Amino acid sequence: MLLLFPSMILSRSRTPLPSIQLLVLLLQLVCIKISHALSFSYSSFDTTAGGITMDGDAYFLDGAIQVTKNQADSSILNSTGSVVYNEPVLLWDQASGKVADFSANFSFIIQALQGNVSADGIAFFLSSYPYQNASVSDSNGGALGLFLRSGANWTRPKQIVAVEFDTFKNPEYNDSSANHIGIDFNRIISVAHRDLDTSIREGHRLDASISYSASTGNLTVFLSNFSDPRINWSLSYGVNLTDYLPEKVAVGFSAATGNQTETHKILSWSFNSTDLGPRPPRHKKFALGLGLAIAAVVLLSCVLCSVRFIRKYICKKASTEMEEDEEEEEDMTIDILVSDAVQRASGPRRFPYSVLADATNNFAAEGKLGQGGFGGVYVGVLHDPQLEVAIKRISRDSKQGRKEYISEITIIGQLRHRNLVQLIGYCHRRDDLLLVYEYMPNKSLDYHLYNKDRLLAWPERYKIALGLASALLYLHEEWEQCVIHRDVKPSNVMLDSEFNAKLGDFGLARLVDHDCDSLTTVLMGTRGYMAPEYSNTGKASKESDVYSFGVVILEMACGRKPVEARKKKSEVSLVEWVWELYGKGMCLVAADGRLNLKFDEQQVQRLMTVGLWCAHPAYNHRPSIRQAIHVLQCDAPLPNLPRKMPVPIYCPAIEDLYNLASTSSNMYSLTSISGR
Repeated sequence: MLLLFPSMILSRSRTPLPSIQLLVLLLQLVCIKISHALSFSYSSFDTTAGGITMDGDAYFLDGAIQVTKNQADSSILNSTGSVVYNEPVLLWDQASGKVADFSANFSFIIQALQGNVSADGIAFFLSSYPYQNASVSDSNGGALGLFLRSGANWTRPKQIVAVEFDTFKNPEYNDSSANHIGIDFNRIISVAHRDLDTSIREGHRLDASISYSASTGNLTVFLSNFSDPRINWSLSYGVNLTDYLPEKVAVGFSAATGNQTETHKILSWSFNSTDLGPRPPRHKKFALGLGLAIAAVVLLSCVLCSVRFIRKYICKKASTEMEEDEEEEEDMTIDILVSDAVQRASGPRRFPYSVLADATNNFAAEGKLGQGGFGGVYVGVLHDPQLEVAIKRISRDSKQGRKEYISEITIIGQLRHRNLVQLIGYCHRRDDLLLVYEYMPNKSLDYHLYNKDRLLAWPERYKIALGLASALLYLHEEWEQCVIHRDVKPSNVMLDSEFNAKLGDFGLARLVDHDCDSLTTVLMGTRGYMAPEYSNTGKASKESDVYSFGVVILEMACGRKPVEARKKKSEVSLVEWVWELYGKGMCLVAADGRLNLKFDEQQVQRLMTVGLWCAHPAYNHRPSIRQAIHVLQCDAPLPNLPRKMPVPIYCPAIEDLYNLASTSSNMYSLTSISGR
């Protein structure tokens, strides 16, 4: 719609901008219907948890949902249960042809009760809305409470797509093993499966992520062991979900037992789907609405022009009005720049300022999480959806702040990954630029690395390193374009309630094609984390991101910053100090002393070696992030590095390191108010 009036928006036209905004509003009201995304999160469950319906044998138990029976006073054989979210998900829209992306993250436990023999499993599903349970007597056991017997097959009278976590081998369903993941379309026989080499019915907590990308048509399942994230599996299948599911679907879980027993418990659950945006109008209504809207706006424009003319020449406020016009035009320009990316991604929504002010109690000081060069970060609670968020309030005084505000929306707003901070929404008005993120209760990595009151244990550190690597792999290789972050550092690695790493702050990020090696930009980033070739040439690349990653994991292993001017000269640079110890076979000397040797020595050696490899002074000797992950997961041997650190091609003199401040030129960085 904005393209109908380009001269009104982009030029210094004196046509009153309120009339343009009114036209846009009228066209929206007359011609389109908005379809909203669905987002919810349950970190635990109890009797006060609203928004969900349990059926069959499911019930609340100790902050979780027991999906099948677990009562001592009754038989738990042939049990089925289901858990369904009450509101539908708008998966696709027939009028526009648009299909939503979605992601579901949940934690669950399967506990066998009779040694090695147990059955049958649990499934996450999307089904016709409203969801109708299958008959208990006809759907228990291997049907997982989802499917009904129809002759020799198990099918479903309603449309359904399910991801099963199966613990019993049913030959009649073509099960490959008694321990597998499967993807099912309208019947119990899986179209794709993945055998698991470790049992999932031993009572261990399992973390699952199921996502669908409409642009690629990939349905992806990721499963990991909470106690040891190195134990993980993935399964992906290409499918157009519109072939199997209606426009509106129900989401939930179903589990069942048969003649063998086990229990199924859901510990947490979150779900997010993208907004499909406006529907295209019907031609007749559109023409009528457009004609009425234009006529009304022309009339109002004449009136407003007259009023402005009188005010200009009688009240002598021309200069003030020009400033106001420029501010309004600036808002409209920002709208144009971000709208295309937001519509393509069906991603973050624009919030009214009043909603965010209400969520933060008018940005009260007691809700302030931190302060950066571009403004403050506040905790808030949205009411629709009911969600705790972190709101970054950026000052409009800096033009660089506006650039990075737009960059953040247009880049992170399109990305979906379990190890990336999710951008939920945004807001801009005359005095403020606001970004709304999912709330990270455990703050940032640097807060815990240097927190005197709370020690970050070694297993948590290694898990965070793997999560950060996974985020960079997605940015560098797995998304449709290559994303160069340019500011990977501990303060930009956020931690959720389970200390999963979430890379955030994409204000400096840039997009390049996968076949493009690098891009040359104005030098921005954080001293100590910038690769030497980037510092000297301004050329950012995947290799410069890998360098930053190497410094971060060295920092995690050693518990010190990359540059510490107060150290003796040989220890000022973290990379040089660790490399010197590596050459002497003494890497463990550099390990964080606060750990009191409570760590896996092989993991420490592996993390430090990979850190040095990634931080190699020559960019063409660094690994790709995929190669680094293979070594960290013990899928590849340790690299054989030179005993002495190679002379860097681009590097400041060692004397200059004493003068390097470890502060970011990216002023979005979150800094603790209380200090350390």
